[in-house]
Amino acid sequence: MQTHFTDADRQKPHIQEAERILRTCVHCGFCNATCPTYQLLGDERDGPRGRIYLMKELLESPEDDTQVTEETRLHLDRCLTCRNCETTCPSGVEYHKLLDIGRAEIERRVPRSLPDRALRYGLRKALVEPKRFQALLSLGQTFKPLVPGALKSKMPPKPIDAGQRPAPAHSRRMLILEGCVQPGLSPNTNAATARVLDKLNVSVTPVAEAGCCGAIDFHLNAQDAGRARMRANIDAWWPQVEQGAEAIVQTASGCGAFVKEYGDMLKDDPAYASKAARISELAKDLVEILRDEKLETLTAKETQRLAFHCPCTLQHAQKLGGAVEGVLTRLGFSLTPVADAHLCCGSAGTYSVTQPELATQLRDNKLNALEAGDPEVIVTANIGCQTHLASANRTPVRHWIEIVDAAIA
Repeated sequence: MQTHFTDADRQKPHIQEAERILRTCVHCGFCNATCPTYQLLGDERDGPRGRIYLMKELLESPEDDTQVTEETRLHLDRCLTCRNCETTCPSGVEYHKLLDIGRAEIERRVPRSLPDRALRYGLRKALVEPKRFQALLSLGQTFKPLVPGALKSKMPPKPIDAGQRPAPAHSRRMLILEGCVQPGLSPNTNAATARVLDKLNVSVTPVAEAGCCGAIDFHLNAQDAGRARMRANIDAWWPQVEQGAEAIVQTASGCGAFVKEYGDMLKDDPAYASKAARISELAKDLVEILRDEKLETLTAKETQRLAFHCPCTLQHAQKLGGAVEGVLTRLGFSLTPVADAHLCCGSAGTYSVTQPELATQLRDNKLNALEAGDPEVIVTANIGCQTHLASANRTPVRHWIEIVDAAIA
């Protein structure tokens, strides 16, 4: 794709990065074929190719260009950042990096309305602090009958109790990211992980000082706040890394995808660049640990018929499509076929709150595909997908490691 930046603009790091990405695009349109929002809306501007053109025009335009409007931002806001287009693209366009640049630019040029800013600020403050989120969640569950309709549908039931975690007792040591919303929504996920890995002679330990991975802030265009969280997590993990921690385990694929990009996002920070790169090397989705273990030592009983929803952050961002299915099959679970398994469920972080109509359409389409094989349980690998799919109150939805833990207990 041809670009027309001024010499002055080309001195700016974000323009240099944007131009590099734009020039890899050959505007073939293959990306539109697998874009969830383009499939729903049929608008070129709601597909990756159209959004790339919008961002190119935005970044090339002068500061006072009146054609840069809220409509441009709307089409960027509607993007799920599912990265399906990156999997499809024959030219290797790093679309999500360009989207981060475009969103930051439109945010700077076209201020949001006060209600919109308040919603995004509220989401950031409510979700990223685990104790605050758990307190708000508990309050909402207690007074659920009084919660307004739109919010009531988002209010999950009380979670399954976590159960006991084994004490660290093995020479193989890994860290585990507890997450920000997962301890409140599904505390059993990380507890089940600890129990399963313990049976494989691996001890996992949380680091209390490590908090939200930074994705929520970053993708709500508070990118400086997101980077501050990255640095805080690096500082929290680093003493354990120096002591030989084997990996940093992520049980939410959204967090895993983000932590694996710390090295790239902090590459220009001289104080953190090398540490961030090391953290990204150590970051492993749970399935990356289990698929390399001798699973025959685990005896699974009473295996259920499952449908697996592979989150976008697992299959498109981390390129681990098929990995969980492989582990579950080795353990004896029966997996039902899922049509269009590459498509997003509509959760996409806070997307189900900021774009509820599109998110609900995508959720229902995904559930129809998942339930076509009549599974007993739907399993997934990301807390956002799990909560979003479960909000329809149809087939039970769990994290896949909980089902494994129960079967081998």
